[in-house]
Amino acid sequence: MKIKKVLNSSVILAMDEQGKEFVCFGKGIGYNRKIGDIVEKKAVDQIFRPIENNQIKEYLELLESIPPIYLEITQKIIAQAERELDCKLNVNIYFTLTDHLHFAVERAKKNINITNRVYWEIKNYYPIEFKIGMYTLELLNKSADVTLPDEEAANIAFHIINAQSEVNDSSDGIRYAKLIGEIVNLVRYSIGTNLEEKGVHYQRFITHVKFFAERFFKNKMLKDENDQMFYQIETLYPESMKTAFKISEYLKKVYNEVIPKDELTYLAVHINRLQRYSESDE
Repeated sequence: MKIKKVLNSSVILAMDEQGKEFVCFGKGIGYNRKIGDIVEKKAVDQIFRPIENNQIKEYLELLESIPPIYLEITQKIIAQAERELDCKLNVNIYFTLTDHLHFAVERAKKNINITNRVYWEIKNYYPIEFKIGMYTLELLNKSADVTLPDEEAANIAFHIINAQSEVNDSSDGIRYAKLIGEIVNLVRYSIGTNLEEKGVHYQRFITHVKFFAERFFKNKMLKDENDQMFYQIETLYPESMKTAFKISEYLKKVYNEVIPKDELTYLAVHINRLQRYSESDE
């Protein structure tokens, strides 16, 4: 590929021999470079090729209008997130997060604060993403000479949560956190015991509920209809299954979705484990 346009020191527009355009990210990739130069592979951290020309035009205009420091922070945050989460994030986060960071600083300078409705849920149910969000605030506060509220860390976490999903829906983070919070609250009040939120069994339960939420919203619920296992768990753990049914009834009422037996079975198993160890700790 050859350089078609240098956007800033960290971003270039490149073109291959077939005339296809690519946005290439890399620290210093555009520094002291000019149109026609060969793109060195070792300088490229990430490549993005939009399908439509209109899309690439919008992305280029966005990146050209934002100071390079925000993209540099984004690149650093993405690298850390991929290490800590052990996964690759959707490449669109390079654009969405860069734009968000720039906008967040601009809002802070104008004393405009947007309340995050699920701050508590994000902080407690997505601790890794929230921690990365807090680290991002440190970088922004130092680089832009502002003081952003901790709630902004949850907004940043949204982008990281969404980028882990195949579905590029900016509302995923909010929906997931809301559903997780609803299920945890139902379990908390149903079993009537204090939940040790730092305990390993609570964390395992939260992990299961996270995957449940993802399957729920992607319409990929477990549907093997294993009746034998369902009735076995119902017999062994009747109280836990009763709580699972409460969750099912709530989701039917609020989201108009029927929860398959397999999902109820696994919910009951995790609820029983959570309840058993919570009671033993009291």
